[in-house]
Amino acid sequence: MATPVKLAIVYYSSTGTITEIAKELHDVGIKSGAEVRLLKAAELAPQAAIDSNPAWAANHTATAHIPVAAPEDIEWADAVIFGTPTRFGNVSSQLKQFIDTLGGLWAQGKLADKVYSGFVSTATPHAGQESTLLALYNSVHHFGGITVTPGFTDPAKFVDGNPYGTSHVDAQGNNPVDDTTRTAARIQAERVVKIAAQLKAA
Repeated sequence: MATPVKLAIVYYSSTGTITEIAKELHDVGIKSGAEVRLLKAAELAPQAAIDSNPAWAANHTATAHIPVAAPEDIEWADAVIFGTPTRFGNVSSQLKQFIDTLGGLWAQGKLADKVYSGFVSTATPHAGQESTLLALYNSVHHFGGITVTPGFTDPAKFVDGNPYGTSHVDAQGNNPVDDTTRTAARIQAERVVKIAAQLKAA
């Protein structure tokens, strides 16, 4: 019997939108037969900044039990899904800081030949969703990784409209993660696990 795909979901979330999507990906990954690690990037902001925003403080407290990602988690994984809010059309500093710690594994060739994918959120429509995912995937190219995006491989993708990865507009917390986003996450997680399993079997 084939060993299950090892999936790491590594994300940064300030006010909780990316956390919610990460949990959906986690649950679908498990349902798809994968062994899943849900991991967060370390917070870099000072506590005073966190405390100044009630939603940020609440998410910080609610996710205190989620382990902080380490390079060893990426070495362990067959597939990695990275999540980040967009920051001026780019990856958040917290997630980028974690990616920058992977140089040792990269130098040893241990980031290559794994499946990678990404998800994102913004406060307003568009607002750098696709550019953030494309910026994230630049690192994957350097890894020698295999980028697996959802594409338009399912009719439901024409509803959310983002072939690069799951994305959500949270309207400064006024739009909770909805069925459209959850469906997009399901399609993405299932596809990542399927392709990673095929590669692993090969």
